[in-house]
Amino acid sequence: MVNTIKSRFSIKDVENLSGVKAHTIRIWEKRYTLFEPKRTETNIRYYTTTDLKKILNVAFLVEKGMRISKISKLNNEELRESIVLEISNSTTSNSYENSILLAMINFDQFQFETIYNTLTTEFSFREIFNDLFIPLLNKIGLQWQSNTITPAHEHFISNLIYQKLHVNIEKVSQTEIAKTDKIFVLFLPMNEIHDLGLLYIQYELNLKGYKTIYLGNSVPIESLESIKDLYNNITYISYFTIYPAIDQVENYLGNFNDRYLQNDNELWILGRNTSVLTSSNTVKNIRPFKDLKSILITI
Repeated sequence: MVNTIKSRFSIKDVENLSGVKAHTIRIWEKRYTLFEPKRTETNIRYYTTTDLKKILNVAFLVEKGMRISKISKLNNEELRESIVLEISNSTTSNSYENSILLAMINFDQFQFETIYNTLTTEFSFREIFNDLFIPLLNKIGLQWQSNTITPAHEHFISNLIYQKLHVNIEKVSQTEIAKTDKIFVLFLPMNEIHDLGLLYIQYELNLKGYKTIYLGNSVPIESLESIKDLYNNITYISYFTIYPAIDQVENYLGNFNDRYLQNDNELWILGRNTSVLTSSNTVKNIRPFKDLKSILITI
């Protein structure tokens, strides 16, 4: 299936992306003539990418306290300059969400890098990731599911966030290991490929001075034997988002327990497919976690 880039947006799409209610968007159109939606052959209103970018910009400035009557008098260059000025003066990471959405819609890496570099002067990477990137990715995921954006948009912004995560992991990995009482082995089961959350857990572990072995995605269970033979007191961490399938989770855990959870070894798991687990169907050395936040508290 060809992954075409979406260029027409319904008012519901625009509402989902911008957070601006459809009623408000119509007021901006009629009272302030900020944009003029086009119509299909069947007379259905739609917005172009240019319209969407302007709505996101206007929403950003309104959030920063600028009056809509003043915004409506700005030409395109003045609007852009106002956005740049507000970004440079921002004091909270949430103020950047619309700007990153704009970068995503326009596939503009330079804009993303500019925003990120500005953020790093005010916030730690932990704050940027938890307060901005995670909510943003959740929002983008919902937009992708509802066909508001295409997979190309999601992949573009996700890969930029991956790059920043790898750079920061490299930085903290260069410090000396301070805690040697246990080792963390991070992996995803076979056919499981969504490792952004797992990478961030590695960042937090390294930041706190723990030794980690990161194996990445789609790891055959038998390949962990070589690690078990080298180390004691291992805590394995994994996400079950798609695989193993829900009806296979208990069998997978039983096999894992028999192979690797001798002595003090543990397996920490999280992800959508762990929702079926209860205390009655897990062994003592297997710990399911509700979400990323709960596992970070435990570390």
